[in-house]
Amino acid sequence: MLSEALLVSAPGKVILHGEHAVVHGKVALAAALNLRTFLLLRPQSNGKVSVNLPNIGIKQVWDVGMLQRLDTSFLEQGDVSVPTLEQLEKLKKMGDLPRDRAGNEGMALLAFLYLYLAICRKQRTLPSLDMVVWSELPPGAGLGSSAAYSVCLAAALLTACEEVSNPLKDGVSVSRWPEEDLKSINKWAFEGERVIHGNPSGVDNAVSTWGGALRFQQGTMSSLKSLPSLQILLTNTKVPRSTKALVAAVRSRLTKFPEIVAPLLTSIDAISLECERVLGEMVAAPVPEQYLVLEVSPPQKESTHPSAGPRSVSPCPQFTQAGALSTCVAVRASMETWHTEALR
Repeated sequence: MLSEALLVSAPGKVILHGEHAVVHGKVALAAALNLRTFLLLRPQSNGKVSVNLPNIGIKQVWDVGMLQRLDTSFLEQGDVSVPTLEQLEKLKKMGDLPRDRAGNEGMALLAFLYLYLAICRKQRTLPSLDMVVWSELPPGAGLGSSAAYSVCLAAALLTACEEVSNPLKDGVSVSRWPEEDLKSINKWAFEGERVIHGNPSGVDNAVSTWGGALRFQQGTMSSLKSLPSLQILLTNTKVPRSTKALVAAVRSRLTKFPEIVAPLLTSIDAISLECERVLGEMVAAPVPEQYLVLEVSPPQKESTHPSAGPRSVSPCPQFTQAGALSTCVAVRASMETWHTEALR
């Protein structure tokens, strides 16, 4: 069991191409941001486990003995269990989560409780821990704040319970986990995302786990290496969105109007593949014509998106096709210019 404090951080992400379509098996290109979520884990001996989320004003404390007595048999279905809605509702009641915490706040606590019990259940006794999590990522902005949170939780809990190695050895102050440990962290982070969002694609937690820029499709990812220098502008609409609600809305529209929505998803996929091809060609020797392909002007006022009604777009260059890709490189973040770690 971990005996020292551990500080973990994970980056946010921006989906360059393939937003929402990736949930339905299409290709997405995504990159890590230079905005991070941080988690400080401190082992305790007071018989309590606590989580403090100062960004959203939440602090919750549980008695370890009470949690130890909970019936968590549903978590014993393999190495990584998949929680059902009924099980999560049961966990809410058993975990005595405050009823006045709804939406993302309640989901953040539920994700912590689920991962804590699921990962630490193999211990003879549940560990007494204090966790503080804070973030540079605005919630509800589509920048992977929940994925970075889930990755930090998974990494810290797996390390605390010695399910993965502690990368801080031999006096090293900053390090990262080996590849096999990252795979385990990513798997558990995906389960945290499932608790929060219901049916995520897995691209957010993958980018937050490995960093850099990735191509993602149906759980299979590959690194996009040697990308050309690109400037990506992120602007904030100041209108928070629920990823869970948006994903559900796309699925509902696809079910009701398959002849309309399916071609939109196919168009988004074609855009992702075309941009992947162009970016690959630019590795050797970028030419102005290739940048022009990536900088087709967006619609003047609004663009159609299968997840919702009209949505204003940012003035940054975007590659669009039939108005299908309003979230190409920037729609929701902050009134600042940020760069991606991968495209710096």
